[in-house]
Amino acid sequence: MPAKKVVTTEQAPAAIGPYSQALIVDNVIYTSGQIPLDPATGQIVAGGVAEQTARVMANLQAILAAAGSGLEKVIKTTLYIKDMNDFGTINEVYGRYFPQDPPARSCVEVARLPKDVLVEIEAIAVVANK
Repeated sequence: MPAKKVVTTEQAPAAIGPYSQALIVDNVIYTSGQIPLDPATGQIVAGGVAEQTARVMANLQAILAAAGSGLEKVIKTTLYIKDMNDFGTINEVYGRYFPQDPPARSCVEVARLPKDVLVEIEAIAVVANK
């Protein structure tokens, strides 16, 4: 089995359960789902779904950067959203982070998310050889 490396950064929220922020296996990083927690305060960001989506994307960026990757290297995301009526707003914010060649993506509406947030996103990305 290939070795796995745990990725952690203080620039994204610490795990709120028994999981890692991300793992690297071979040259691929798998992030845990990120919710809109401010890493400095541990609190959910103020505002609605647009603000929450932007915070989630910032958290993902921080984790990817800590692994030597970035949003431009993301190959797949999965979005979990509380209300499909928010799809347009989430899409608009999400799209700002992937202006060219966006990754493959799945998006599902779920009954409930941790801490009753409105959106959670996880990503799979390529990491440069080290």
